[in-house]
Amino acid sequence: MSNSDEKKQEEKIRRAFKERDWSEIKSADSWAIFKVMSEFVEGFEKLAKIGPCVSIFGSARTPRDHAHYKTAEEIAAKLVRHGYGVITGGGPGIMEAGNKGAHSEGGKSVGLNIVLPFEQFNNIYIDRDKLITFDYFFVRKVMFVRYSQGFVVLPGGFGTMDELFEALTLIQTNKIGRFPIVLVGKDYWSGLVDWIKKTILLHKNINEEDLELFSVVEDATEAVQVIDDFYSKYLLSPNF
Repeated sequence: MSNSDEKKQEEKIRRAFKERDWSEIKSADSWAIFKVMSEFVEGFEKLAKIGPCVSIFGSARTPRDHAHYKTAEEIAAKLVRHGYGVITGGGPGIMEAGNKGAHSEGGKSVGLNIVLPFEQFNNIYIDRDKLITFDYFFVRKVMFVRYSQGFVVLPGGFGTMDELFEALTLIQTNKIGRFPIVLVGKDYWSGLVDWIKKTILLHKNINEEDLELFSVVEDATEAVQVIDDFYSKYLLSPNF
């Protein structure tokens, strides 16, 4: 971390402990409330009529020549051919691959971008009218879960884990429908799945049936098959 970054971090920490008078609180918090409202409004307006879509999560750091990038691109293309649109976080890496695959098949390609000091910039494969840029992670996550009929999760870091467990928690607690969650890459996810089974479940912090909230697959064909099988089971077609 550079000296300038360290100073910025110190300033954020100091501000958290600084006492503010009422006028400062009122002006700062009021601005934040209206900013949050504006992001929700824009998201609802742009996404309300996009139709059935599947969110693809994964690392922003995945290079274009990586196998995971190719897999994400293939999954997105197959999803479009099967009648779904694709939603990603709008940035590079796996997100770009998802949008690229959807774009290549002429399908709906949605990008929910986030303002970050590094890594994140919107990719060129997002439909122009379906790009939204957020300042707040929590607003962005609401849009993911509100307008997705399934979640495909490729290898990623903290952000990917955050999105995965957000979806799992909301389904587990019946806050959203029991949409399919597909983890792609058995080698990558095996350690996490083993820990969930041998630690979280063993300590009775989840129920046995919670393990059925997600599937682990190896390739694009299997990933899309899980989505299709789910909607066939519930007698729903992608074009509901």
